[in-house]
Amino acid sequence: MKMDVALASGSPRRAELLRQIGVNFCIVVSQVEEGEAREPFSLWVQELAKAKALAVAAHSRGIVLGADTIVVHKNRVLGKPRNTEEAKAMLAFLSGSVHEVMTGVCVVDNYRNKIYQDYEVTKVHFRKLSAGEINTYVASGEPMDKAGAYGIQGLGALLVAGIEGCYFNVVGLPLVKTMHLLRQCGLDILGEGGYEKNIPDRSCIDQELP
Repeated sequence: MKMDVALASGSPRRAELLRQIGVNFCIVVSQVEEGEAREPFSLWVQELAKAKALAVAAHSRGIVLGADTIVVHKNRVLGKPRNTEEAKAMLAFLSGSVHEVMTGVCVVDNYRNKIYQDYEVTKVHFRKLSAGEINTYVASGEPMDKAGAYGIQGLGALLVAGIEGCYFNVVGLPLVKTMHLLRQCGLDILGEGGYEKNIPDRSCIDQELP
C-alpha cells in the first residue's frame, strides 16, 4: 500500500528532515502570502501552516504537510532579511540574548477528510557577537534565506550558545510532532501508525501551484 505525501514547502531543510525520518514525498510549493504577523504568534504560525497545506490539498490527493517557522524576540517577529544590512541588524538584535523559534505544522489527510495540526517552540540562546563576526557571517550568504538571519545547521551554529527544546524545530521542522501527525494519517513511521486500508497507488510529481 502506498500513500501519496506532498510537502507544501520549497525549503530544502524541511525536505531533508522529512527524508531523515523515512517519508517518501513530493514537493508542491504553496504560494500563500504570509501577511502581517499577529498575536498570539503560536496560533498565527499554525494558521499559516494550515493555509499552506490547504492550498496544496485543494489541487492534489493524498496527504499534504504544511509548515511555517518564525523567530520571535521581544515581541517582534523576524522574517527573512531583505538585504545584508537588515541581516546585520537582526543578528545584532539577537546577540547576547534568548529568542524563540516557533514552527506550526499542519497535515491535511485527503483520504479521510481530516486535518491535524500542532506547533513547537524552542528557546535559542545567542552568545554575544562582535561586529566582525556579524559581518563575516552575513558575507557568507547563509543568513539571506532564513528567518532571523541565521541557520543553526550551518555556520550559524557558531552563534548559538545553547537551546532549550527541539533542535530540529530550529532547523525548520519539529520531527517528533511531525511524526505523530503523520501517524494519525496512517503513515507507518518507525513501525507504528500504519492503517490496513486499500488506498489506490497514485503518482505524485513535484509541481508549483499558480
